[in-house]
Amino acid sequence: MPVFTPEYLHKVAYHIYRAKGVSHEEAEVVATHQVKANLVGHDSHGVIHIAEYVERINKGHIVPGAPFVVEKEAPCTAVINGNWGFGFVVTERAMRMAIEKAKVNGVASITVHYQSHIGRLGDYPTMAIKEGMIAMVTADSGAGPKAVAPFGGRARRLGTNPICIGIPSDLEGPVLLDMATSAVAAGKIALARNRREPVPEGWIIDKDGNPTTDPEDYRAGGAILPVGADQGHKGYGLSFMVEVFSGLLTGLGFGLDPLARHNDGCFITVWNVEHFRPLAEFKKEVKEFAEFVKTSPPAAGFSEVLYPGEPEYRTEQTRRRDGIDVEEDTWQQITTMMEELGVIDAVGQP
Repeated sequence: MPVFTPEYLHKVAYHIYRAKGVSHEEAEVVATHQVKANLVGHDSHGVIHIAEYVERINKGHIVPGAPFVVEKEAPCTAVINGNWGFGFVVTERAMRMAIEKAKVNGVASITVHYQSHIGRLGDYPTMAIKEGMIAMVTADSGAGPKAVAPFGGRARRLGTNPICIGIPSDLEGPVLLDMATSAVAAGKIALARNRREPVPEGWIIDKDGNPTTDPEDYRAGGAILPVGADQGHKGYGLSFMVEVFSGLLTGLGFGLDPLARHNDGCFITVWNVEHFRPLAEFKKEVKEFAEFVKTSPPAAGFSEVLYPGEPEYRTEQTRRRDGIDVEEDTWQQITTMMEELGVIDAVGQP
């Protein structure tokens, strides 16, 4: 696979979006989020989506420069209509609003509807962490296309319904739980397909409900399973609740409309630690807690215990130094797009 610096991939994404009429500010935001996903090892949410986002712009499913409308607001809450703008741009702005409300009132919750894909959730609680706050974000596609079978079922009825919680601490990397409530994010199935690799057992079933490791079976009517393997009822329960917060509470609803445009409903809550206890004490104790957990002797097949968010933090340090691998199929799609949009010269050589 070709290897690129994060700076080069940022330049590629930025110029492609600029060529599609996206403003400088929004192109910077989107490119930054996508490359950060690659940096932390979540390639399923990175530059692999450039071609998809361009297609959505062409269809009007992403509206660059869409107005950010506050439909309802109170001191600790708000309801946001993103008007089909870039999810990265809309959710960043909503998170900043939640942070400002929590600075004054201690806690804030915001719902967002009518926006496109918000990518890797981890970027948004990280914004709150930098302000000394705890944050939680959940996301769901409302009545849009589904990917996941409920526990005990074989047909798609749920999204991958991710949840992310970020905690401030004195550790080098952020304490960050960022997970799909399904066995895997849908993008990782696409990533395996582009890499022509099988997926692990327990990720997907085929259209008849049989276990499979062929990513093509997912495209042919299969489904992703809830997280938890033989305890999948736990992942299913989490997914159900995320859909309530991100689909029903936001007003997106639920259902299955394969023709609906992608719509990430989003629920954000921020807690200002200083309204509960001194921030410095809390951050110190979170670090000590993580260090205590890491003292557990490693089990067979493991070299050490890691705190939530540590694998991504370490991956980012490595990829900033050594570069980011991009699968051949993905890079070919991106190269073709750069040629069609006439941005090869602007991007330059890696």
